[in-house]
Amino acid sequence: MNPNEIGKKLGIGVRVAGRIAQQRAQERAAQAASAQNSSPSSSPAQTSQQATTSHPNPVGRPASIPEYAEKVREIGKTSHKYTRAAGRGLGGFIRPFSRVGGILWLEVTGFFFGLFALFFGINFWRTRASYANDPGHWRLLMAVTLTGIFAYLSVSAFWRARRR
Repeated sequence: MNPNEIGKKLGIGVRVAGRIAQQRAQERAAQAASAQNSSPSSSPAQTSQQATTSHPNPVGRPASIPEYAEKVREIGKTSHKYTRAAGRGLGGFIRPFSRVGGILWLEVTGFFFGLFALFFGINFWRTRASYANDPGHWRLLMAVTLTGIFAYLSVSAFWRARRR
């Protein structure tokens, strides 16, 4: 299942559940108000018990599960238009920031690759004299290789940032 479909269905479900909860709260408030108006001598415990036991079917509320499903489908048909429009508006707002963020990311990574190249370059400079005399000349070769790799990555990151 596509993550976008999951998000759509979850959003529709949350909106429908919110509307149902709002309707039930309004029903209970109306029942409590009518119970208080009709019998002022009854206690609050009796009115809350009456409000929870009787659930009349108000106008506009589906009576069965298939009718709920039909309402969810109707809401889903119209709500995706607003979601898509909001997504496009947000995308248009974020696009310039994403471009600048990408350039900044390339420059920061290029800087850190440059630091690594500098570190391995200093290591190369320290071990350059021991290349011919020391049996551990592999350290010099590793320093040269890593200096070259990180220098390339640093320069290419700055070059890509400049091209954007």
